[in-house]
Amino acid sequence: MAKYIRTLTVFYDTEISSREIPFFRGAVLKSLGDKADVLYHNHTGAHTFRYSYPLIQYKSLNGRAAITCVEEGVDLVGQILSNLYGPLKLGYRNVECKVFDVKAEKTPIEISETDSDYQLSHWLPLNARNYTLYQEADSLVERIQVLERVLTGNILSFLKGVGIYLEEPLKVSIADISGTQVVTYKQVKLMSLDIKFRANISLPSYIGIGKNSSVGNGVITRIK
Repeated sequence: MAKYIRTLTVFYDTEISSREIPFFRGAVLKSLGDKADVLYHNHTGAHTFRYSYPLIQYKSLNGRAAITCVEEGVDLVGQILSNLYGPLKLGYRNVECKVFDVKAEKTPIEISETDSDYQLSHWLPLNARNYTLYQEADSLVERIQVLERVLTGNILSFLKGVGIYLEEPLKVSIADISGTQVVTYKQVKLMSLDIKFRANISLPSYIGIGKNSSVGNGVITRIK
């Protein structure tokens, strides 16, 4: 029997670059003030953190600001809609922030005999260990195999984070790598990839997987 994941994405009319997503997150937290639930910032104390899968994620979708809420995060969307409006400060610029669309989904999560196609944007797959394995691979085929193992692990970590454990094997295959760039996050250089992949599972659009998924990395979009 399939289990379901609730997601809700709020789309704003505010143009925002990938580099401005942390500023957008900061502006949201400032607008909420003391009302902000821990899921908005994942801080449980001054120097302690909630390390589970982020259930509220800040993104740039089609060049515009968006917030994706997952499971319990969906129940908190009212705080965003009632408190985030008007001018916001993103770094050195002020912007108006208005909601232009809200999309809610309830996605069945189950292994299927038919693969589904996905786009994965701004994915950060390689930690120090995986980067070494990737660099030492003798061929492109072996490098893709490294990435497929990481991708499988990232999806399983997401499912674990929302309380879902598969009874059948998850199978993924990378079909295309369309973009590669080096990005800097907290003064650390990371390799960012845009890929297309197939998997024998249904996944919600706009969720994030992998490193820094709370601030716009590893965004999955289902290809129709």
